[in-house]
Amino acid sequence: MKDAVKKKFMELYGGAEPDVFFAPGRVNLIGEHTDYNGGHVFPCALTIGTYAAARRNEDGVLRFYSMNFEKLGVIEVDAAALVYDKKDNWSNYPKGVIDVLRKHGYAVEGGMDFVYSGNIPNSSGLSSSASIEVLTAFIVKTLYGLELNFIEISKLCQEAENKFIGVNCGIMDQFAIAMGRKNHAIFLDTATLEYEYAPIDLGDCKIVIACSNKKRGLGDSKYNERRSECESALASLQTVLNIRALGELTEEEFEANRAVIADPVKERRAKHAVYENRRTVRAVEALKAGDLKLFGELMNASHVSLRDDYEVTGIELDTLVETSWEQEGVIGSRMTGAGFGGCTVSIVKEDKIDAFIRNVGETYKNKIGYAADFYVVEIGNGPVVL
Repeated sequence: MKDAVKKKFMELYGGAEPDVFFAPGRVNLIGEHTDYNGGHVFPCALTIGTYAAARRNEDGVLRFYSMNFEKLGVIEVDAAALVYDKKDNWSNYPKGVIDVLRKHGYAVEGGMDFVYSGNIPNSSGLSSSASIEVLTAFIVKTLYGLELNFIEISKLCQEAENKFIGVNCGIMDQFAIAMGRKNHAIFLDTATLEYEYAPIDLGDCKIVIACSNKKRGLGDSKYNERRSECESALASLQTVLNIRALGELTEEEFEANRAVIADPVKERRAKHAVYENRRTVRAVEALKAGDLKLFGELMNASHVSLRDDYEVTGIELDTLVETSWEQEGVIGSRMTGAGFGGCTVSIVKEDKIDAFIRNVGETYKNKIGYAADFYVVEIGNGPVVL
């Protein structure tokens, strides 16, 4: 992949050889839709991700090219006038990052040429957009010698997605990608950004991701709606409780006060946020204690809550997960990411993976009408210069 992006860069732009960079995708093992509710998440970076070749130029133009969207060709933008433009398609993500860096006073003057290529499935829920954002920030930091650490990068990339792209996401995706560590997941308190690395020892099991191939875009999905419903439920609870976020509540505190939320739909949304947060804390404790069985049970319970209380799964993800639960050697399975399509994550015994992929794939295709894709993934590091 490194050689391919460099070769394409030289074909398009010529001149001096570019530097080549990589940033991973991420999968969240448990803790879904908790990050914007002040709760805990437990993601890890993957060894699949986004590659880019990049170089500064002197003509004041930003040029973006993606080997994943070759039909769009080179997208050229005046470096001095960065605004969101629908016709610029995927390049709004790197544009947004550069815009936010400037607004925070970083001296990012002049133009740059980029070629990107990713091996994360697009719209899969493995954070191809956050991978591009973090990668772009890392490239700019490197090319301009900016004093910028990875936590700052994750905050700025979240801001770019919130303010430039218009998706009201939490910080999990950008943080997991920027701070990734091989063979570790990140136990992150999104309210405080306190975090710890937890070693992932799955013994004779592996992480298997199933991509539903149902395309979805967060901005035009119900993601922002779910966030708004939680904020409304929180406002109701704040009339009787001194809290800043749903993630501060235990299940018992929620049950004692849930009646104050007049709307039953918002009550269910809040229930998911509270219970999922506590599930995530317990899941990490289980993993530390070597109790993979309990970890899997909590993954399964997470999916049920996302299906019934948060209503973000849909027939594609439910088919993948519910079929996975029936397979031999499956420790746990759940949807991962924002939902409305995207991916599932399962922990499967290594000697059962082939049968798992065959059986789940066959059932899914028969029921949904098109195929799912499966990836046996490894946990990798954060951004690097290659």
